[in-house]
Amino acid sequence: MRILVLGAYGAFGARVAERLARQPGLELIVAGRSLPRAEALARRLSQTRCGNVISACMDAAEVSAAELSHKGPNVLINASGPYQRQDYRLARACIGAGVHYVDLADARGFVAGIGTLDEEARRAGVLVVSGASTVPALSAAVVDAYVQQFARLERVRIVISPGNSFDPGLATTQSILGTLGRPFKVPADGGTVEVHGWQRLQRRHIPGLGGRWLGACDTPDLELFPRRYLGLRGVQVFAALEVGAFHLGLWGLSWIVRAGLLRRPERLSAPLLALKRAMRLLGSDVGGMAVTLEGASASGDRKCIEWRLIARRGHGPFIPAMPSVILAKRLLAGTLATRGAMPCLGLFTLDEFMAEAADLDMEAHAA
Repeated sequence: MRILVLGAYGAFGARVAERLARQPGLELIVAGRSLPRAEALARRLSQTRCGNVISACMDAAEVSAAELSHKGPNVLINASGPYQRQDYRLARACIGAGVHYVDLADARGFVAGIGTLDEEARRAGVLVVSGASTVPALSAAVVDAYVQQFARLERVRIVISPGNSFDPGLATTQSILGTLGRPFKVPADGGTVEVHGWQRLQRRHIPGLGGRWLGACDTPDLELFPRRYLGLRGVQVFAALEVGAFHLGLWGLSWIVRAGLLRRPERLSAPLLALKRAMRLLGSDVGGMAVTLEGASASGDRKCIEWRLIARRGHGPFIPAMPSVILAKRLLAGTLATRGAMPCLGLFTLDEFMAEAADLDMEAHAA
């Protein structure tokens, strides 16, 4: 069996590759635009893992069905963001080559629109999945695990808070900065309201993480959850950086973008990433997420469940990597028979996620 990981040496792709390289009998192709970086990763993984790891030079924007047929992967995992600037040509190349496609996208339009490939994917007998990451994949798995405890689920709030030791890499930094100050719609009370990226500033104490500032994020959950959970009247997603100065700096920058004084904030990615790396000793290696569900119980009383995941020792970045690993393993094992193109909702359970993360320093609680 063979899996190809594109963007394999990036912040999340490297963690996907690390998990998959543990699989005996698996040939793993780690690929990206830089062959030296892919080769270095392959050497490192080959020394410490039991799978066969090889490298390749491939650009996600230029991969063809013929090239994929030549390399012969069963599954391709696309970890080469930012996805806001991508289209579906890579997914279509996978369909043309008869290869299952999974990506880690969190771009709202990209993930929500993947269903346009459904008929093509079904005809080819492959699974095409977008959003196999923290959102919407894991967040939906959490809601699925607890929604039956509500007679009526009305609101969901998601907070994602990485530890400051995490190095997001250039692509993730560009993705974050590209959303600053940008308007987007949020479901609220049966309708929608307009908010702006990294605004709606508020302070919240998260057990296990402490006090952190929150900023509004545009993610696929805002569009997909109201369709999946009928009666849902509100969905909110927030990001919370551990170091308050960094978070407030992005909040201030979002107002400059919103005022039209800075049109391309992602151009600041390199210097801001360098600044973060220089101050990496601030904060800690502890991160996590919280998902809060609110609604009515069977007796009509108000009900609230808050699920929290805390990751220590720098293991937080494995959280967005894990869903694609779970799907790839299930596809190779033949235990995932779903075919077609869809966002990553309901394709794995919360229990499956926690089982995959059992060797990491993570703990989850619901209260």
